[in-house]
Amino acid sequence: MDFATLLGLIIAFGAIFIAGWVGGTDAHVIFGRWEAFVLIVGGTVGATLTSFPLRTFTKGFFGGFKTAFTEPVYHERDVIATLVSFAEKARREGLLALENEAAALEDEFMRKGIQLVIDGRDTDVIRKVLETEVSHVQETGTKAEAVFTNLGGYSPTLGIIGTVLGLIGMLRGLSSMSGSTNVAGSIGVATAQAFVATFFGIMFANLLWLPLATKIKERYGQLLLLREIMIEGILSIQAGDNPRLLEERLHAFLDPETRETDIEEGGAVAEPSYSPG
Repeated sequence: MDFATLLGLIIAFGAIFIAGWVGGTDAHVIFGRWEAFVLIVGGTVGATLTSFPLRTFTKGFFGGFKTAFTEPVYHERDVIATLVSFAEKARREGLLALENEAAALEDEFMRKGIQLVIDGRDTDVIRKVLETEVSHVQETGTKAEAVFTNLGGYSPTLGIIGTVLGLIGMLRGLSSMSGSTNVAGSIGVATAQAFVATFFGIMFANLLWLPLATKIKERYGQLLLLREIMIEGILSIQAGDNPRLLEERLHAFLDPETRETDIEEGGAVAEPSYSPG
């Protein structure tokens, strides 16, 4: 579980509720209008579903939620440490010695790349296969981000539609309010209820859909960086490069501040924090 995503949503929605409570907002006016909630959620999902093929929407919607709420299994320094250890073993014992380690890897991308090296494939073939895999990952991330961006775009518009419907209903009922002793109060309540839909539309767009779209983009950016590191390391292992040289080259992918910290602590990337199996 990515607690940053969960904590962020709790803080964001909590701030809205606290602000409403401190400001004296009648909760019944907002949460008593379930038709506004249904309009916003149903209309937004329906409009977004219309924008994409069913498979793209389903994969992007559910896959996007999973991506946003799940911490990555692998991290850059772990991957670098694993690749360097593979390079050292390959130089000592040969590429075939990596077969057991490759089969035990949990990451399918790295496992496939190392296996291609063990099988003796040409560098161009390995690069083409791995880059094709990366392009699929990039496309998946782009589509998932687009689904949530569209949800965030349609939500406020559906809120305005809901408010217009509420105002139409209010104006239609003005004749029945004419005999009321408190016409101004009745109009005020009806107007407040009409704007509930706009509230839901803007809230969901800016506190849920668009932040999740940004988190999905960030997550896939991290994944693509890992893939670049893996490709560089796998091709270096095939070329028989010096492990220390490989380590320095892969270090270039890390944030400069992280690199400086590593150097201060001893210079070399630590052993993998996870077992290949």
